Amino acid sequence: MAKGDVHTSYDDDSGKWVNRREGITRASSSHDTAAEASARGKDLARSTDNEWLRHRKDNGEIQERNTYGDDSHPPKG
Repeated sequence: MAKGDVHTSYDDDSGKWVNRREGITRASSSHDTAAEASARGKDLARSTDNEWLRHRKDNGEIQERNTYGDDSHPPKG
């Protein structure tokens, strides 16, 4: 994944949903709900033509993703 992709995940330490860009340890934003964090994460990714990924709260697996800008691997069909 490209540097700058935005990951939305639950942070156990703070008890909040956070957005982090790849390559940067500090959260770009934190939110009380997954919906709020996801909306902001999508905006962050869209503004820089990067990918947005939302991770599950319980196990951290990728639950949802979207690519903004040029997609090097577009879906077939």
